[in-house]
Amino acid sequence: MGPGGKRTFKCDPFNNIKEQECIAKWQLIRLDMLLASYQGMLKWYGKMAPLQDKIIQFMQREINELDEADNWKAEDDEQEEEEEEDI
Repeated sequence: MGPGGKRTFKCDPFNNIKEQECIAKWQLIRLDMLLASYQGMLKWYGKMAPLQDKIIQFMQREINELDEADNWKAEDDEQEEEEEEDI
């Protein structure tokens, strides 16, 4: 343990291996760092989830409004087909 309670790793697995467990310890430290970054990412995603939900709802509403606005085109096409069938 270093100053302030910070962990320090004096063994460099690429240059000087002074004990047999050096690589295993290095792997554990890397896994710990990976886990910490993953947990940070999950927190960030948790904060972003409500915003993403609002954006998705807004986009769905806009798409539905566009579909409703284009309904008159589909109705005209159906009427033309019916008229052609009657002839």
